[in-house]
Amino acid sequence: MTATPTPTNSVCSSEDEETKITPSTTTNTPKGTIFLSTKSSDLIEHEVFDQLLEMDDDDDDFSKSIVLNYFAQAESTFGDMDKALKSKDLNKLSQLGHFLKGSSAAIGLTKVKESCEKIQHYGNLKEETGTISISEELALRKIEPLLKG
Repeated sequence: MTATPTPTNSVCSSEDEETKITPSTTTNTPKGTIFLSTKSSDLIEHEVFDQLLEMDDDDDDFSKSIVLNYFAQAESTFGDMDKALKSKDLNKLSQLGHFLKGSSAAIGLTKVKESCEKIQHYGNLKEETGTISISEELALRKIEPLLKG
């Protein structure tokens, strides 16, 4: 994205130190708003998100619906991940991580994609690159901050 979206867009980003991502179409909804202290280029793969915006032509309803659906899906998936973490269901955590990783990649949300990939690997009792085996206890300890962070 070369320009900062207007406040009514579903995803608001800037090159400043603080980036706001919100599933809402308004700017004054604290619930569901995520503030991340990093540059937007670290959060969003702009080339992927720009391709999504290009599908709109002159009407932003298509991209807006995709982003809003993603946030609804992500909220539900994170809730399921919390339940799976409480029940120590690593297989379910791996499946959910894999699922949300793909959706996040499709709209260019790099940080979420990376975190979900780690959850997928930890759920399979592998370290974050997926090559070295780890214990169930260590996997659970590594997943918790990713979900609470």
